Amino acid sequence: MDVLWQVWDFIVHINLHLTELVRDYGAWTYGILFLIVFAETGLVVTPFLPGDSLLFAAGAICASDPPPLSVWGLGVVLFVAAVLGDTVNYHIGKFIGPPAFSGRFRFLKRDHLTRTQQFFEKYGAKAIVLARFVPIVRTFAPFVAGVGTMHYPTFLFYNVFGAALWVGIFLGGGYLIGQHEFVQKNFHVVTVLIILISIIPIIIEWWKARRAAQRETTR
Repeated sequence: MDVLWQVWDFIVHINLHLTELVRDYGAWTYGILFLIVFAETGLVVTPFLPGDSLLFAAGAICASDPPPLSVWGLGVVLFVAAVLGDTVNYHIGKFIGPPAFSGRFRFLKRDHLTRTQQFFEKYGAKAIVLARFVPIVRTFAPFVAGVGTMHYPTFLFYNVFGAALWVGIFLGGGYLIGQHEFVQKNFHVVTVLIILISIIPIIIEWWKARRAAQRETTR
């Protein structure tokens, strides 16, 4: 529970932690943020890492006066991290496949795989783009694409497009409005709202699946 609380505290107060990170590590922050985004998108065992809120907070910090980080430089770094992360995840899925979710590894939950497969069935190849904006699904979508042997050029196209869109919206959004007085005073509220909005698709799909299961049992 202590670990979960620390993760939650980091996410909710991510602007404060990022400010400390920049103060302590300076230009090394580019590399640290690269690793976080790469791990969240590229390693199946780290879906809990912050994504949307991290990009938004990073954009807000870039808008500080004077800016401690370049928003364009950081945008390129995070875009590359997102593309490489999904690419690695795709190849992990291609070579490991469904046996990884047999229950042997407690971090790899079968329901996460099932949820992402349903997401693919509904949206097809464009799920690679849409998944960028859905926590957990964002981590498992490229893995499932690899398991399902999606044609790699098709995957790469949606991977690059989705990464550009995701980084552009959240990093750019943070840069444009992150320094607004209201946002600064209520950054933890904004962060929670970003998380809640991000998980709405998961809640909707869960509710639909539950209703469908209930209808099946009443027949």
